[in-house]
Amino acid sequence: MTPHADPQAGAAVKAADRAHVFHSWSAQGLIDPLAVAGAEGSYFWDYDGNRYLDFTSGLVYTNIGYQHPKVVAAIQEQAGRLATFAPAFAVEPRSEAARLIAERTPGDLDKIFFTNGGAEAVENAIRMARLHTGRPKVLSAYRSYHGGTATAINVTGDPRRWANDNGTAGVVHFWGPFLYRSPFYSSTEAEECERALTHLEDTIAFEGPQTIAAIILETIPGTAGIMTPPPGYLAGVREICDRYGIVFVLDEVMAGFGRTGKWFAAEHFDVVPDLMTFAKGVNSGYVPLGGVAISAEIAATFDKRPYPGGLTYSGHPLACAAAVATIRVMEEEKVVEHAARIGETVLGPGLRELAERHPSVGEVRGTGAFWALDLVRDRETREPLVPYNATGEANAAMAAFGAACKKNGLWPFVNMNRTHAVPPCNVTESEAKEGLAALDAALSVADEWVA
Repeated sequence: MTPHADPQAGAAVKAADRAHVFHSWSAQGLIDPLAVAGAEGSYFWDYDGNRYLDFTSGLVYTNIGYQHPKVVAAIQEQAGRLATFAPAFAVEPRSEAARLIAERTPGDLDKIFFTNGGAEAVENAIRMARLHTGRPKVLSAYRSYHGGTATAINVTGDPRRWANDNGTAGVVHFWGPFLYRSPFYSSTEAEECERALTHLEDTIAFEGPQTIAAIILETIPGTAGIMTPPPGYLAGVREICDRYGIVFVLDEVMAGFGRTGKWFAAEHFDVVPDLMTFAKGVNSGYVPLGGVAISAEIAATFDKRPYPGGLTYSGHPLACAAAVATIRVMEEEKVVEHAARIGETVLGPGLRELAERHPSVGEVRGTGAFWALDLVRDRETREPLVPYNATGEANAAMAAFGAACKKNGLWPFVNMNRTHAVPPCNVTESEAKEGLAALDAALSVADEWVA
């Protein structure tokens, strides 16, 4: 598809939006959403004919890009055959989606509970853990995001939790490993791993192991900064959970389905959780879908005992048909392998080369099509380019950086003092290099704010 200008149509879309749409995470009177006319592959465009390379993959979910013809056709075909059906029945797209997902999850995570998205997946995973163990508490890390529903927002570790925090929710936060900004004063990955595990064990001891139902972690934290855990950490958490009878939940909502160059990020660490949540990339976000992959032991808890939870649209046929088509496309086009290769040969080396030339880049982190640049005012002190959770004038440096990206035709993922490079997993080499060039120009703007 070729972008064409139609400003009048764009103005009508914007007017209706401003009059009637209530946007999430926003002060409604302070936002100016872009009116989008279309999208294809790694790009989208507005009604003025401006085209943007999407280095956000929507909200890190268009893992095979926009408007893939095989997935669009699958949705159309399913709509003509059976557009919807209640979740209590066995229907072909639901059964096939569950089978294909279970074939790719690690270990014995062979039962799939479908939800409408990632937050509901986290809600239900925690409910399952509490019912399975009979315990109330959940431990989760600071620097995390698990969703915006009641329980999911409470296990979240970033500032979006604050306004929704419920002190009686039974959630305890702890520090996960992050060597670049270590809370443990570590100087090596081995030290960071050992000290983070000791901190977690201490937290468990003081909270009471017998009160803790689950530990939930993003396998590789996404929005919080793409901090790959050090070798041995997730295996250490697995061992701690086994020792205390705690359910280990891995949140793969963002990191799953090829994003890290593996079907699931857990494969990088050779770890099998008891429950795994997913969404986003399962069908490239074409129709809302999420779910929980459940171990045999936890599934058996509900063999004779009803599971007290469900959703009207659980395993919706259109969403599941999109998932089936997406997984098949990823297999046929070797999207997972491509994500690994583009990370190793283009994105990783290119971002590290930018870091060498731009003093505003403190650290480059990532794998596959999942990267972050930690922007700083001072490389020696690692002072962030803007303060934690900055807004308004305090966030001017990152706002200027983001504006420079858009001016150069790149739509960036900007969060606090970071920009994330998270294009579709099938982004081409030339598109990736185009994005790196736009980042190069925008980082020159960020450099102006370096102390």
